[in-house]
Amino acid sequence: MIEVRGVRAILTDIEGTTSSLAFVKDVLFPYARDALPAYVRAHELELKSVIGDIAATVGKSHLTTQETIDTLLQWMDEDRKVTPLKTLQGIVWKSGYESGALQSHVYEDAVHALRQWHAGGLEISIYSSGSSAAQKLLFSHTPYGDLSPLFSHYFDTTTGPKLESRSYEKIAELLRLPAGSVVFLSDHAGEIQAAAAAGLQTVLLAREQTVAGTEFARSFAEIDLQG
Repeated sequence: MIEVRGVRAILTDIEGTTSSLAFVKDVLFPYARDALPAYVRAHELELKSVIGDIAATVGKSHLTTQETIDTLLQWMDEDRKVTPLKTLQGIVWKSGYESGALQSHVYEDAVHALRQWHAGGLEISIYSSGSSAAQKLLFSHTPYGDLSPLFSHYFDTTTGPKLESRSYEKIAELLRLPAGSVVFLSDHAGEIQAAAAAGLQTVLLAREQTVAGTEFARSFAEIDLQG
């Protein structure tokens, strides 16, 4: 059991932490890759602003529809954490969730702990490379019902890169809390290091792998948070 004291707020990652990496990698990403080309072609006028952001990101004033699609697919293949891509993925996933084609995955131990911490008065926020819209969709369409009321804030790449300590300093500022009163939960050691450098308390989740020389939890059930 990992005990963390003086906690007023929880900041948690999604992939590999609250939810299976396989769900994101093997379900969400392939769904978006398959659906993006047709969606962009059918909604080009509505997506004008995002398409403009894509062109600006690659240093051009304009892209054809096919160039836009090719850029998006290339970014997906390279696993780029680019805001316009994340925005469009979120839009496509929203369509999939609403049609019933998608239902998200959340670990049962995470659901139990998040509900318990929320009931205990702790503020819970999400920080993921996926867009805030995609985060809300994921937690709104789970086998355990709509979990979105558990969360007060959703932070994404618009806040800053997850491997930079300044991003975590900024989140603490936005939460209006001392960094030391916020605990960050993640399966990524680099993110844990960045958060710790910003003064946050941290817990590394290692559900399947073993991390030598570092304390880690196998599940949320092994994390004891106290105010």
